[in-house]
Amino acid sequence: MALATTRRAPASSFIGSAWRSTVGKKAVMAVTGLIMLAYLVAHMMGNLKVFFGAGEFNHYGQWIRTIGEPFLHHEWFLWIARVGLTVSVVLHGTAAYQLSRRDLAARPAKYVRKRARASYATRTMRWGGVILGLFIVWHILDLTTLTVNPNAQEGHPYENLVASFGRWYVDVFYIVAMLALGLHIRHGFWSAAQTLGANSPRRDRAFKFLANALAALLTCGFIAVPIGVMTGVVS
Repeated sequence: MALATTRRAPASSFIGSAWRSTVGKKAVMAVTGLIMLAYLVAHMMGNLKVFFGAGEFNHYGQWIRTIGEPFLHHEWFLWIARVGLTVSVVLHGTAAYQLSRRDLAARPAKYVRKRARASYATRTMRWGGVILGLFIVWHILDLTTLTVNPNAQEGHPYENLVASFGRWYVDVFYIVAMLALGLHIRHGFWSAAQTLGANSPRRDRAFKFLANALAALLTCGFIAVPIGVMTGVVS
């Protein structure tokens, strides 16, 4: 008697199928969102060191370049983190865009001419994502490559940060972006919990509180830095 055999689907086929599904795209958004959230918490804590003076902040700026030594070479950890974050941002943004297009395509034809009544949360996530995408590009050019910071000095992160926030239009853009970030986290954290199946009727209140607390903490923490420069607390 011949035995029926089945072929195991290759991993690439499974990943491709998962990516093409709506559930798969939402899962990618949830996981990459949590990765970026963890980075933001660490980044905010590092930024707040600016209130302890130039020596403390510059030391921190040098320390993050030596993480993992001697196992890792100088700045390897920093570049691994940058690559990981870039991949997360690209996957997150791509999945969000494709889900948005899929949602529009799924609407009945008779409503094509009628403006869609998007919810407040949906509008916030879409426009917030656009604002944050533009901000990331500016932030890299301003404080990483120092391209758009005319008073920047290589190897002096404290002085570069003060020089950047010494320009009013940078402060306005930064604060608007951080407010958008807070709203994005508030809705995104809750959505991630739902997508990953972590929420339940008994845990809903706790997750909503945690989402609001994280959004408020990160928004206030990041905005405190430009305000510190504007008020002269950081100079």
